[in-house]
Amino acid sequence: MKKRIGILTYRGDAGFTEPVYLRRLVIEGRELGAEVFLFGPQDVRFAERRIRGFVPAGAGWKSEWYGWPDIVIDRYRYYPLPKHSLYLPFRRQNWFRYANSRFTNKFQVHQVLSQDPLLARWLPETLPYSRDNLASLLRNHRLLYLKPTNGSGGRSILRVERTRNGYRLHGRTKLQAKSSEKLSTMKELCRRLEQWMEQEKHGNEQFFLQQGLALELVPKRVVDARLLAQKDGSGHWRLTGMGLRMGALHSSTSNLHGGGKALSAARFLTERFGAAEAERIILECKELALRTVERIEEHFGPMMEFGFDVGIDVEGRLWIIEINPKPGRDIFRQLGQHNRYRLAVRRPLEYALYLLKQEEDSGQLRQAE
Repeated sequence: MKKRIGILTYRGDAGFTEPVYLRRLVIEGRELGAEVFLFGPQDVRFAERRIRGFVPAGAGWKSEWYGWPDIVIDRYRYYPLPKHSLYLPFRRQNWFRYANSRFTNKFQVHQVLSQDPLLARWLPETLPYSRDNLASLLRNHRLLYLKPTNGSGGRSILRVERTRNGYRLHGRTKLQAKSSEKLSTMKELCRRLEQWMEQEKHGNEQFFLQQGLALELVPKRVVDARLLAQKDGSGHWRLTGMGLRMGALHSSTSNLHGGGKALSAARFLTERFGAAEAERIILECKELALRTVERIEEHFGPMMEFGFDVGIDVEGRLWIIEINPKPGRDIFRQLGQHNRYRLAVRRPLEYALYLLKQEEDSGQLRQAE
């Protein structure tokens, strides 16, 4: 009998937020012999134990009623906005068997990782926003970033640079509008950052300050690495792939949908640092990812996949910039690595099926006893 996998995601009036990936997820699931469908919290009928699920139909989607899923992959990208108000109370309930545990915000993740001495060497200095913390960080670092705890895609991040004559700010709003300005005094800077946070926050969202890094491996362009770590069909963590992202000219971030460009990691790093150093950086990236996911699972419970944004500074030192439990994988398509992209889509499904097989085998063993 086919296993039924539900994909929990946001479904609004305009449809799904990442239709290309979700469409591919359903198709790959079928090829693995599973029944896969998408649904939002509003689609569940608890009394009847059925769900209004969605699957691709031509260029669009069709819906039909499905029975209760055997397992659910949580792909819901939550933001503290009114339209997402159903998600948190829904997710806190134990209505389904989930393939991935709930996670937390970026600042709390940093606090957890910073308690591990093996990981501390990869963490930039990070503090909650306050005027005192701002002054302290700017004394120690010429560059820092103001970031929202729940942001993504480079939105609402402000780059703050200390200059001879004051401070220079660069950033992109939550609506992707670019912002650039110069300020003369610390008092002006504090007022502007607090105005930015009020304008950019979602609900009661908080902001934090993070040490800036010298990531301009190409003049006037930020370059960082995107790693994808996933569990495979036998429940083991694997590094599925790695690519570099080069930001647009003078951009404060490297995000691809903010004008960034995907680059081959091995080729670029070899040209920039030489073959031996490039190999060392790539191996350390793998070590960083696999050590970090082990620590996260100890604290938050079993997880399924993570995207890592890793800074590589001009000296070749690695830094963990951000960790995302619901990562994109378009960088592999942009690099023309179509087999790797397909693997990146299939692995969450293979892992979900592995969990069901483990559960089935355990039940058969109990019956035999």
